[in-house]
Amino acid sequence: MNEKLRPVLWLLLILGLAANAAASTIGAHQLVGSVFGLVALASGTGLAIHHYRYRRQ
Repeated sequence: MNEKLRPVLWLLLILGLAANAAASTIGAHQLVGSVFGLVALASGTGLAIHHYRYRRQ
C-alpha cells in the first residue's frame, strides 16, 4: 500500500493546486477555491507525513 499512496498524493496535490488556480482565475465562488485549497493542503501534509514515516534510516 505504501508504494501506491505516494503517487496518489502527488496527483491530488497537482490537481488541487491546478483547480485552485483555475478557480481563482475564472472568479469562481470562494467556497470552490477553498475546497480545492484544502485538498492541496491535505495531500501536501500527507506527503510530508509519508516521507518522514517511511524514509530510509
